[in-house]
Order: sequence, then C-alpha cells, then structure tokens
Amino acid sequence: MRIWLDGGLRDLESARVSVFDHGLTVGDGIFETVKAVDGRVFALTRHLDRLTRSARGLGLPDPDHEEIREACAAVLEANPMPLGRLRITYTGGHGPLGSDRGEHGPTLVVALGATTRRPDTTAVITVPWTRNERGALTGLKTTSYAENVVALARAHQHGASEALFGNTVGQLCEGTGSNVFIVLDGEIHTPPVASGCLPGITRALAVEWTGAKETDLPLDVLERADEIFLTSTLRDIQAVHRVDDRELPGAPGPVTAKAMRIFDEHAGEDLDP
Repeated sequence: MRIWLDGGLRDLESARVSVFDHGLTVGDGIFETVKAVDGRVFALTRHLDRLTRSARGLGLPDPDHEEIREACAAVLEANPMPLGRLRITYTGGHGPLGSDRGEHGPTLVVALGATTRRPDTTAVITVPWTRNERGALTGLKTTSYAENVVALARAHQHGASEALFGNTVGQLCEGTGSNVFIVLDGEIHTPPVASGCLPGITRALAVEWTGAKETDLPLDVLERADEIFLTSTLRDIQAVHRVDDRELPGAPGPVTAKAMRIFDEHAGEDLDP
C-alpha cells in the first residue's frame, strides 16, 4: 500500500503523522471520501470544492486542488483495485496540545482502501441523540467524528448499517455518513441543508437528477413514508427495507428503483458531473 503524505508517496511503514498533529489531538481537520472505480474517480471537482468550504469553515488555509489531484492520481496508480474508497484528509498540522493552532502548516494525507458494492437495500435505526443545526461545525465534513462512531456502533448492534439523527427541533436530519430521502405519495423529499445535515455530493446529484424536493420533515415521517432511501459516495442510492422495527416490504419500491436507475445512468455518462 502506498500513501500520499505531505508532498509524496510513502509506503505504509514510513507514512507517519506527528503525534502532535491537531487532527489527532483536537480533531482539527477535514476530509473527503471519493469513489474510485478501476482507477477513475467520481465527482472529484465537487469533493474538492466541498473540502475548500470545510477548510474555510474551520479557518484552515485553502487546500491546493492541483496538489490533491496529483496525489489522488499517484495513489490510484500505485494501488490498482476495481473499487476503492479514496480518502483525502487535511488537518491543522503539528500544533500544541491545546486548541490553539501551531505555525507548521496543514497536513495532507491521501489514502486508498478496497471496498465492495453495497447491497441494494439495508436496515437503519434512529438514535436518541440530535444534530445541532446551529453548531459551529454544521455543514462541514470534519474529522470530529466520534458522535458518528458511537451512533454507528449502536446501529450495528441492532443489525443495521446506518443510524439516523433528528435535529434539535425534532426534524429529520441525516445519517452518520449518509443523507436520507423519503417518498410520500410518489414524491421524493429530503431534509434541507438548514436542518443541519451535511450537503452530500451524492445528495446534491440525486436532487438534481430526480427532482427531489428539499422539505422540512418531522422525524416521525419515517413511520409513514412509502419508501426510504439513503445516499452517499459509496452507497450511491440505497433503499431501506427496515427502519427501527418497521418493515418496508418490497424495497426498493418503484420510486426508489427509478431513482437508482437514473443515478446510475447519469453517473455512467459523466465521471465529474
């Protein structure tokens, strides 16, 4: 395995980040996960644009898009695989043990791991914790992910692959690493970014390509939705066949199945939409 770290490729044994890196000590970092199929990445421009928005939200220097593109290409060439999870991590770099940043500049890591295509359907649960739609990190893809780790572990304990959050005012928000869509009377809806959800890349493409509506939705809409599906970089569009104890027989339903076909067709036509 070859990894890009601060300007060049390293092997797994020599790719080391300082124990004082702010991404480790205080979670001062951002990241993107990009799908790579046979060495070709999907929607990289959108991912880099969001990386920059996240950097600005944290007050980090703008990442160098050309360097990251070079790093992605080098890592993909060095690690050929049919389907990969390309992870771009950008942190505040070497710093003090407190919250103040150091002066060494950011750390950039690009790594690749093998993955497999997701099943067409999955189970999800809701969790009692909330997303703060007014928080300082709302809408940013940061490395401060411990809340998601805890929620996802609970999902796995209940035989599910994802956990869904409401926000502080009881509206449906998002999953730990996905956006959620629901179907009501044949129409597709998804929570707006103002709900506190991450503005997912796949979410945005699904809205554009299917005509889904951004709608404020109460969390209990999950109890009456005709169909439910998730979107994320590695899920694309994935139907939900169970939410908590409620079964949704026949998933993917007709609206979700059509959305899946539309997404696959558009994605196949343009690798950088």
